[in-house]
Order: sequence, then C-alpha cells, then structure tokens
Amino acid sequence: MRRGVALALVLCALGAGCGYHTAGHAVTIPDNVRTIAIPAFVNQTQTFKIEQMLTAAVVREFGTRTHFHVINQVNDDADAALHGTVLATYTTPLTYDSKTGRAASVLVVISMKVSLLDKQGKVLYQNPSYLFRETYEVPRDVNSFFEEDTPAFQRLSRDFAQTLVSNILEGF
Repeated sequence: MRRGVALALVLCALGAGCGYHTAGHAVTIPDNVRTIAIPAFVNQTQTFKIEQMLTAAVVREFGTRTHFHVINQVNDDADAALHGTVLATYTTPLTYDSKTGRAASVLVVISMKVSLLDKQGKVLYQNPSYLFRETYEVPRDVNSFFEEDTPAFQRLSRDFAQTLVSNILEGF
C-alpha cells in the first residue's frame, strides 16, 4: 500500500514537470529594446490609404499597451523596427437582398506580412501570413448611401493591431 502511494506521488511529481507552461508569459522582445521604430507600412494593393490606417492602429496599440517609446522612422535611436506590408485586400458580396438582387452585406479581407527586427537585423518576431476579415451591411436606401468599407477597414485595423501587439508581447 505504501509503495503504491509512493509510486503515485513520484508519477505526479514527474508529470508536473513535463514541459507545459501557461501561454502568454514568454517575451520575445529583449530587455535592451526600449524604442521601436514603426515606419509606415508598405501598401501593395489598390486600396486607398489602408497602410496608413493599419500603421496608425499599430502605433496607437503599442502606445497604450506597452512601455516602449515609438518613433516613426528607422534610425540610430531605434532599438528595433517593425515593418509591415499589406499584400492583398479583397471585398466580396457575402449576402444578397432577395428583392433587389443587390449585395446586402460585404466581406473585406486583408492579407499582411509583419516582421520585428533588432538593430543587427535579427528577427525578434515575424508572421508572413496575417489574414483578417470584417463584414459590413450595405444600406438598402440608395438615396442615403454611405460607404461602409472605410469603417470596416478601421475596425479591421484595430483588430489587427490588438492581435499583432499581443502576439509580439506573448511570444506567439
């Protein structure tokens, strides 16, 4: 009986150290990084000013959630630089109005790549395939038509920025 209890305690102790850890505690940014340069993202699409929306959202998110000093140009003051490229944007009708045949809701999708590099060019974080989606409703009344794609891209930019900063801080 005592051997069974002792064996059970040993197995529990061994099982406790099996390499699992709580997510969100790994930090990929070294302690010596205090200033991060976030230059304007590159836009390889035809979507007007999408790179500005995304860059501004990321700068805002870093400013509100971290202690890093953020600058907008890569120079000697920057300990690291965050580079982003908008690879593609898509808009496609999601649902149609059965009476008019017009689109009732639209899906917008953005594909991006992002990398955070230290001064020596070492990759601290990278994701070559971010994909974000957002939907919006198309107004039924044509006379009061208001373009909803810009607010949708703004919501998408906010979501992207929150996810990116979380991924960088949590080491994913």
